[in-house]
Amino acid sequence: MSAVAAELVLRDINLRFGGIKVLQDVSMAVESGRIFGLVGPNGAGKTSLFNCISGHYRASSGSITIDGVETSGKSASQMTKFGLARTFQHPALQLHETVLENVLLGAHSTLAGGPVSWALRMPWTTRSEKAARTEAAELLERLGLGDVADTPAGELSPGLHKTIELVRALLSKPRLLLLDEPAAGLSHTEVEAFIASIRGVRDDFDLTIVIVEHHMGLISAVTDRVMVLDHGATLMEGTAREAQSDPRVIEAYLGQASTAEVSGEPAGA
Repeated sequence: MSAVAAELVLRDINLRFGGIKVLQDVSMAVESGRIFGLVGPNGAGKTSLFNCISGHYRASSGSITIDGVETSGKSASQMTKFGLARTFQHPALQLHETVLENVLLGAHSTLAGGPVSWALRMPWTTRSEKAARTEAAELLERLGLGDVADTPAGELSPGLHKTIELVRALLSKPRLLLLDEPAAGLSHTEVEAFIASIRGVRDDFDLTIVIVEHHMGLISAVTDRVMVLDHGATLMEGTAREAQSDPRVIEAYLGQASTAEVSGEPAGA
């Protein structure tokens, strides 16, 4: 179990690359224990905002806090100290390694010792690694991957790759979890399975979750609130139902997403 879920607050985030404005005065507050969605058409700035939160980009101006602690300007490798973990649209798995070995990569921030003690295989490093393996196996079992723990990741479906990455993120004991397009590339059945599990993951692990996603069916099913971005600026904030019926949101999606995507109907329905 992680510690108590974290509160995330962004104030007036701006991001520029040269003369290009990628994000413009974006503010949002995600209450502890909530599931918050970031949606918008392609190029709206969703992933760029995620990159600012997770330390992969440094915002040009503005403030980002986790439980009131300023994290703006911290690197991605430092963000685990603030209880943040992130998944990516395309999981970076070692396909020739087993599912268990891939998941254990998420434990690096929680293992005892440093490079020297690990090189010398000091007793506490062995104990720490054994504990991490036990916890990883328990997490895999809990999320339905226990039977494939010793299977090379490359032999599994894209949907299971997403679950492997989720387990890997959970192993770092986060309080704030960022999910980057978890439904991308998944079948309808796999999306339904993710919808069924995400609220349980939030409750079981005391997490605050922020999701970037195009699949409005998933967003409608799991989020408490959403913010819609368009051209790097906030278009509206409210419930998923309010977003789907907002004329500004519908107009922003026209020509970039199908009516089904905006309405939340499953693709191909």
